[in-house]
Amino acid sequence: MGQVTIYVDDDTEKKLLSMVEKSGISKSKWIAELIREKAATTWPENVVRLAGAWKDLPTAEEIRDKMGEDSSRESI
Repeated sequence: MGQVTIYVDDDTEKKLLSMVEKSGISKSKWIAELIREKAATTWPENVVRLAGAWKDLPTAEEIRDKMGEDSSRESI
C-alpha cells in the first residue's frame, strides 16, 4: 500500500477534520474514498438508478422534432 504526504492550509485542514469527524472514518480512508470518487470512470450507482425515472420527460428525438431544420452553412 502506498503512502502520500499532503500539505493543506489551516482552513482546509479544519474542513477535513470536520468531514472526517462526521463520517466516523480515519483521515486516510476519507481521503482515499474522495480520490476514488473523483477518479471514477463510471457513474455512481445512485445516478445510474435515475435512468428512466422521469416518465414524462421527452426523448431527445421528440425534442429535436420540434426544432426545425438547421441553417445552411457557408462553404470554406
